[in-house]
Amino acid sequence: MNIKVDELSLKILQCLQKNARITFVEIGREVGLTSPAVAERVKKMEDVGIIENYKTIISHSQLGFQLKAMITVRAFVGKLKPFLEVVKTFDEVLNCYRITGNENIIMEVVLKDQFHLEKFIDKLITYGETRTHIVLSDVISNATVVKQNNS
Repeated sequence: MNIKVDELSLKILQCLQKNARITFVEIGREVGLTSPAVAERVKKMEDVGIIENYKTIISHSQLGFQLKAMITVRAFVGKLKPFLEVVKTFDEVLNCYRITGNENIIMEVVLKDQFHLEKFIDKLITYGETRTHIVLSDVISNATVVKQNNS
């Protein structure tokens, strides 16, 4: 089932991306639709997979994770597949992607401190060469997606 994602649907998506707990009534006021019309559009977007999930964004620093880092791994020969399995067991990893270029993997991780980072890197170096980038601050985080003009 395909649905057309028009300007109203994009506005609804933006509202939900900013606050997944917003009511259909509030979205309706924002985009100029009734709450049943908003609910119908949201249901259709869920059904076709445009809306995949709803999440809670937490403060990692409030939970004691003082470091956020991006770590790349350039896997040793024969170590990529084993790494792809073991990385799923690492609690520190928020996101992990296979990438093109010199490295095979990039991960976003949260850690308690530099000692935790050192222990984590010690686990990684059996699989490949690592490069670590400490995140100083968020410049853009969880940005809303808007349709790009094809011009």
